Amino acid sequence: MKVVLFCGGLGMRMRSGTDPLPKPMMPIGSRPVLWHIMRYYAHFGHTEFILCLGYGARAVKDYFLDYHETHSNDFVMSDGGEKIELLASDISDWRITFVDTGINTAIGERLRRVRRYLEDDDVFLANYGDVLTDAPMNEIVADFVKTDAVGSLLAVDPQDSFHVVKIDPDGRLTGIEPVAELEMRINGGYFVFRQGIFDYLGEGEDLVMDACVRAAKAGRFRAVRYDGFWAPMDTLKERSQLEELDRTGERPWAVWDERVQRHGTGSLDVPTIDGESRPTAGPR
Repeated sequence: MKVVLFCGGLGMRMRSGTDPLPKPMMPIGSRPVLWHIMRYYAHFGHTEFILCLGYGARAVKDYFLDYHETHSNDFVMSDGGEKIELLASDISDWRITFVDTGINTAIGERLRRVRRYLEDDDVFLANYGDVLTDAPMNEIVADFVKTDAVGSLLAVDPQDSFHVVKIDPDGRLTGIEPVAELEMRINGGYFVFRQGIFDYLGEGEDLVMDACVRAAKAGRFRAVRYDGFWAPMDTLKERSQLEELDRTGERPWAVWDERVQRHGTGSLDVPTIDGESRPTAGPR
């Protein structure tokens, strides 16, 4: 099953100095966040990737054209470095299509511009290039294909530390509540799509606010509530938090790494065909 990844973001809120890297190429540990996302999908058997490039396209291409397996795999060196024997491999079975979809292109239009590479797939996956999770992707796909929906997304709790204030008409403060404790969910990405999503997506439009909203109004879009690990990398603070998890070895998104210690169980609330929901365990 092919995976479309939107990799054209500038990452302005994470920039320090004159760092030219696009956001998906900013590192967590020794590898860019994009690599961590691709490793996640590959763990579930999805190793055909279509990268929708924009700002910093050359950095993404050069990274994979000059890829060093030894940076993230054990190996044996002999003959004074002339011979390298890898003990494991990251990307040997990956197939990656690099498509320049424009600098200021809306995400929906980026998806439209790679449609020709998806024509053999009735169902395909898509995601942003800057958000991590440990959600059980193949369980999500299996439930999705039982429905007639054209798309689904991961619905997660808000991550912000802001507080929502309630104010009466006279300006008096009547309540304060952390946004993370509100009965609400946000779009967490990790989309599953059918080809039918293109029926709701016009030229130059946004994927979520145009296509997904139209499909939802038609009763053809679904949301999967997930209470396990999910984390964006939109700011320097968020990147620092992810780097700390990586540094300590407690990186829950690394579902491929048996050395990672997993604590607790992520809750996945998958809507069934009849509209009810059933809880299932995440991969922890």
